[in-house]
Amino acid sequence: MAPPVLCSLHLHPVKSLAALTVDEAVVEPWGLAGDRRWMVVDGAGTAVTQRQEPRLTGIVAMPLPNGGVELSAPGSAPLAVAVPERADTVVVELFGKKFEVIEAAPAAHAWLSGFLGAEVRLVHQDAPSYRRPVDPAYARPGETVSLADGYPLLVTTAASLEALNALISRGDHRGEGPLPMNRFRPNVVVDGTDPWEEDGWRRVAIGAVAFRVVKPSARCVITTIDQSTAERGREPLRTLALHRRAGTKLIFGQNLVPEGTGTVRVGDPFRVLE
Repeated sequence: MAPPVLCSLHLHPVKSLAALTVDEAVVEPWGLAGDRRWMVVDGAGTAVTQRQEPRLTGIVAMPLPNGGVELSAPGSAPLAVAVPERADTVVVELFGKKFEVIEAAPAAHAWLSGFLGAEVRLVHQDAPSYRRPVDPAYARPGETVSLADGYPLLVTTAASLEALNALISRGDHRGEGPLPMNRFRPNVVVDGTDPWEEDGWRRVAIGAVAFRVVKPSARCVITTIDQSTAERGREPLRTLALHRRAGTKLIFGQNLVPEGTGTVRVGDPFRVLE
């Protein structure tokens, strides 16, 4: 078997919108640069994700040089959204935790609301270095996270997806497989490992950047959503429940916290340090 390598890299400029595949990315303390620094919220300030609105996967947010994004979707004219230069913060909520962000311009709210047919707003994480701490049960003092679910990066492996798809192919819902990796919305995907090898990792390195492996990723209903059509099925949750259960959680992939910064590139060597 060839030595393990980073085989793909993915950014999600706006949380729960379409994923972007890139050749390289800068690792910042709170995640990949440009990953999940924007988020859609409802009128009460609660995060709106594909859990509530699968159609979000039909919206593409392309990064702009100044940290802004350009929103585009079928049937809608593209809209460039700049990072607000000065704005008062507002309080929003994600998974029961409240923190401060800044709102985008009203045109962004109107564009998204028009697409979804419901009142929503677009918000930006203006200060990732201190706005949102990582769960202290898994963090060191001062570690923070972007608007990702809970941790700066998510790693998955090609071998584990192949193994999962083999299990799906033998189940009652085999017609739903094989599933692509984008169902799991990872940041980094590694090729050249054994299936489920990631369960035993504690520290890893991609190129020159080291990461702590802090906990398995508990999977939710988003994994059942076809990222091309927004249609829901039953896989992979049914098969994960049979074969990849940890207590009440269904797991696939591992959450990472960077131990340093730098640039990672597709083709970089991947090493298990501990």
